[in-house]
Amino acid sequence: MAIVAGVDFGTLSVRVSLVDSDRGLIGSALSEYPLHRRREDPDYATQSHNDHMRALASATRQALKEAGIAGDQIEAIALDTTGSSVIPVAADMTPLDDYYLWCDHRAKQEAAEITELANREKLEAIQWCGGVYSSEWGFAKLLHWLRHNPDKRAKFASAFEHCDMVAATLCGIADPAKVKRSICAMGHKWMWNASLGGLPPESFLVKLDPLLAGVRATLDGEYATSDKIAGTLSPQWAEKLGLRAGIPIPVGAFDAHWDAIGAGAREGDVVNVVGTSTCIIAYAKQAELIPGVCGVVKGSVHPQYTGVEAGLSATGDIFSAIAGRAKTTVAELSKGLETYRAGQTGLLRLTWDNGDRTVLVNPNLGGITLGWNLQTTPQDELFAAIEGTAFHTRVILDRMSEYGAPTLRVINGGGIPQNNPVLNQVYANVLGRPVLVPSSKVTGIGSAIFALLAAGTFKTIDEAQAKICSPFKTYQPEKAAQKVYADLYQHYRRLYFAFGEPGKGEFGQVLPALIQHARN
Repeated sequence: MAIVAGVDFGTLSVRVSLVDSDRGLIGSALSEYPLHRRREDPDYATQSHNDHMRALASATRQALKEAGIAGDQIEAIALDTTGSSVIPVAADMTPLDDYYLWCDHRAKQEAAEITELANREKLEAIQWCGGVYSSEWGFAKLLHWLRHNPDKRAKFASAFEHCDMVAATLCGIADPAKVKRSICAMGHKWMWNASLGGLPPESFLVKLDPLLAGVRATLDGEYATSDKIAGTLSPQWAEKLGLRAGIPIPVGAFDAHWDAIGAGAREGDVVNVVGTSTCIIAYAKQAELIPGVCGVVKGSVHPQYTGVEAGLSATGDIFSAIAGRAKTTVAELSKGLETYRAGQTGLLRLTWDNGDRTVLVNPNLGGITLGWNLQTTPQDELFAAIEGTAFHTRVILDRMSEYGAPTLRVINGGGIPQNNPVLNQVYANVLGRPVLVPSSKVTGIGSAIFALLAAGTFKTIDEAQAKICSPFKTYQPEKAAQKVYADLYQHYRRLYFAFGEPGKGEFGQVLPALIQHARN
């Protein structure tokens, strides 16, 4: 028997889950931190490293109290985070700024420049992240920071993903060169590929912008999968967390990737981690290049497999925005949605309110709702938005299937599905296959599984999953609804590509033009 701590850093809070290898979850606690937004710049989204670490200490101590155990009983701690959430640091690992959070889209121009140059130079790495580089990813954010912070450049020593920065902090590592970097994070967001020599070459980065000269060397070091140890808990942070110094900390990863493990995913499964956004995760022994898919990275989800990541840039955020405009809550607005039938609102909703992550990889889009009439209600819009996120998910699964990535089962994980049966049923009807929902929360369970591996309690992920993961509730497709959604999906697909691909159709320039006018 062993007790470990699984840590999950989300967009607005950190959750610490204490898991017993025999009894499962025995205690958990959550601590919030502020998300910094600017009304005048909707692309701006940052968070403080110090806020994160204070919240982690608070949540850990609260979880220990809830579980009624002493901190010295914890045998390992593992953590996952959002990403790409990037922080620049000085030579002693001191943050030079706040994190560029995953949903910070200020680096659109930098992402476009990377995409253009990579395709012109035939950089093979760009094809492994869908052929288009995103403003949500590492190099774009780092280049944006370098361009807009000339007064801090002299102190710049390196940049880190959130998961690597937190692990290094907990281990007391003060030298950037000694920090182990997550293959999950660097492979999906920084074009790192072992078979291609690691990061893109210096010559490419310098051609992109001379400000990147030498940056590749600052990002060098040991890149590792999550079955490797990043270090051990330092005395300083052991005291702050209320734990025992010296316990192992495995190399971290992105929250959605470990949520897939915590949800009990196996090869051939597709996991929709539905929260503020949606990450779609799968893994396979072999996976080919998939156009428009965020990343195909060996060892990223499961150390022995090739991970595949796709997703929607906003899901829960859209639902919350609809409820907010109606001056109510999503929970209140959802009452009665179970009586809605497929297509009854007369609305078709393209959920691009925060851009398109997959398969268009286009941040210069906005949400579209067709079919409004004078009787349309906010509740109608919410139901149409649920349908829209399901249609978008089907576009992604179709693309994955087209290029050989197996999609045998669909698991809806994340924070929303366990509290929204309407969403799960709509997804089953739109996707045309059963949707499985874990019967208990999976947040932090993936982290706990990797902590248990680090503690030596289990030898394999499969063994840990069989012991720790919860059973599923299954939503079966309904034939009548399936027929309606099969027709609506064809209209959705036409609109999706007509409005979403600039230069390829008569409507492709409309949304980018609206965004540009709004900024002027």
